[in-house]
Amino acid sequence: MSKNPDILCIGSVLWDVIGRSASVMRQGSDVPGRITRLPGGVAMNIAMTLARFGLTPGLLTAIGRDAEGEELIAACIARGLVTDYVYRSDDLPTDVYMAVEGANGLIAAIADAHSLEAAGARILSPLSDGRVATPDAPYAGPVALDGNLTLDLLSDIAASPLLAKADLRVAPASPGKAERLLPFVRSGRGTLYVNLEEAGYLCQQSFDSSEKAARGLLDRGASRVLVTDGGNDATEGSGQDLITRKPPQVLVTRVTGAGDTFMAAHIAAEAEGADRDTALTRALGAAAAYVSGETHL
Repeated sequence: MSKNPDILCIGSVLWDVIGRSASVMRQGSDVPGRITRLPGGVAMNIAMTLARFGLTPGLLTAIGRDAEGEELIAACIARGLVTDYVYRSDDLPTDVYMAVEGANGLIAAIADAHSLEAAGARILSPLSDGRVATPDAPYAGPVALDGNLTLDLLSDIAASPLLAKADLRVAPASPGKAERLLPFVRSGRGTLYVNLEEAGYLCQQSFDSSEKAARGLLDRGASRVLVTDGGNDATEGSGQDLITRKPPQVLVTRVTGAGDTFMAAHIAAEAEGADRDTALTRALGAAAAYVSGETHL
C-alpha cells in the first residue's frame, strides 16, 4: 500500500531526452555531446525534488500502458512518488520531451504532451471519486500544477470547487504556454511561479527586472507571484509587499529543470515553516546548485 501523499503534483510526467554539448551552438550545429533519457516533465521534476526534501508527492497525470509507460511508472515508484492516482490509458502513448542544450544555453526543445492533453479532466477524477477527496470533502492540501494542461482544463481548475480549499502552486510548462495561466491571474487564485519572459506574456509587455514583472502581475490581479530571471534578481510578492533577492553565482552546466527545482525547493521550505525571505533564499540556492550540476533529480 502506498503512503498518503503530502502534496499532489498535477501535470506532465514523461521521458526527458536531452542532448548536451560543451560547445556553443547555433542553428544547424553538429557537435559532439551526450544524450540522456531521464524521467521528466514539469510535474515530475517538481515531485522528484520534493521527494529529495523529504515529502511524499502523489502524481495526477496520464501515462500510457506501453513499454515506456511501464518503465516510467517503475521509475516514479523507485523515487518515492505515489502513482496510485495516475490515469493509465491503453490508447494513449507515453509523452516525451526532447531538448538540445549547448554552452550558450537551451538551443531548442519539443514537448510532446499530447496524451496528457487528450486525457483532459480524467486525470483529476481522484479528486471527486473518493480516492483523494470528494465534492463534499474537497482536497485542502498543497498542489503543484503545471501549464501542460489545456487552457480549458486550467480554466476549470481555477474555478473548481474541488480545489477551492487547496494551496495551489502554479507554473507554466514553457514561455509559449505562459498565457494558459491567465485564469489564475484573473481569478486571483494560487501562487504563480514564472520567469521574466513568462511574466511578460501574461502582462503583454516586456519587463527588465523581476521586481517590475512581479508588480505587473499583482496589478493585473494575481494573488501571489515568484518571478525569476536566470542569474539575476528574483522577486516574491503578494499585495503591495515585494521581496527581491539575488541568486548565488555559479557556472551553468544545464538549464532544463531549473525552474521546477526552484519551485519545489520553495514549496518544501514553506512546508517546513520557513518565512518568505528564507524560503526564497533556499529556493534560489537549490536552483543554483541544480544548474551547476551539484545536485541531481
